[in-house]
Amino acid sequence: MPAESENTADGAVETQEQQQGGGGSVATDGDRLVELYKKMVLIRTFEEATQRGFRQGKIGGYLHVYIGQEAVATGFLDAYKEGDRVITAYRDHPHVLLLGSDPKAVMAELYGKGTGIVKGKGGSMHLFDVEKGFMGGYGIVGGHIPLGVGFAYAQRYEETDHITQLYLGDGSISNGAFHEAVNLSGLWGKDGMNPCLFIVENNQYGMGTSVERTTAMTDLAAKFDAYGVENEKVDGMDIEAVLEVAHRAADRVRETGKPYAVEALTYRTAPHGAADFFEKYRTKDEIKQWRERDPIGQLEQKLIEREVVDEDGIEEIKNEMKETIQEVVRFADESDEPPLEELYTDVYTGGGVYTGEEG
Repeated sequence: MPAESENTADGAVETQEQQQGGGGSVATDGDRLVELYKKMVLIRTFEEATQRGFRQGKIGGYLHVYIGQEAVATGFLDAYKEGDRVITAYRDHPHVLLLGSDPKAVMAELYGKGTGIVKGKGGSMHLFDVEKGFMGGYGIVGGHIPLGVGFAYAQRYEETDHITQLYLGDGSISNGAFHEAVNLSGLWGKDGMNPCLFIVENNQYGMGTSVERTTAMTDLAAKFDAYGVENEKVDGMDIEAVLEVAHRAADRVRETGKPYAVEALTYRTAPHGAADFFEKYRTKDEIKQWRERDPIGQLEQKLIEREVVDEDGIEEIKNEMKETIQEVVRFADESDEPPLEELYTDVYTGGGVYTGEEG
């Protein structure tokens, strides 16, 4: 059974093992922590660059960044194995980057360029890289949840030991697609036919509406109980805590074929999206308090306290990532627009009608 957990006043989560002084972490090696830190800084630097690109008018459509939530995707995707599948909603940049997609192609996609990861036709909310196991970001709230459950069923139907990591936000929990899909997952899971790991990225707000104003029962993990899906919570601002839960949960789902859910309590310190300028729904003090628990800042402190790297080493890593992203932005900026013919490719049928080649 999973360890019981409870929320603390600042949004942290303490498991029973931690409260009793026990509970280890899989991330004890200094070199490994440094590599995870680099990934998180890369994500943060990439996202900051996308914000600048949007303000400069180089990124069109909509834009949702992951600033403040880096520990969640970084920790869970550390448990990814080749053959697994990953699907998420529209805050999808870090997931595809962590799975190994070329950052240049991802940024070019946001810029709407032909060198983009989906030829400039998807944009920020609709990234895909099937070869890397990334089955897409989806702009329709909750619309991807049934797809992820279906992927998981197919994996076990094909008699593999692969799993699906299905990321969803707190804002999708009250959506009918969530309840229908989780019910099926729990039902199929009784026969070991749904190796789906649900990761609820609870960043406290669905657009500008807080969890407290969305649902009378704010324990989102417990909502899975109604469908026979076991669950737990994790402090989504602590990379080591996330790693421990991620590997344990992924192994469990892989071995049993049964779904499992983890609610990662986190916080987006950036606005909901590019047009969310004023953020009247939350206070500056609230944001300030959560920034004190910034996942990257916490990991920096651990690395320094454990004498893995010093402050100069931290600064060197940040500069390295800045240079990398500068090259990424340059590539996107200098890439060509997709050719007009791309309007008629990658469609199921009717391409000839559009081009006038069919009557």
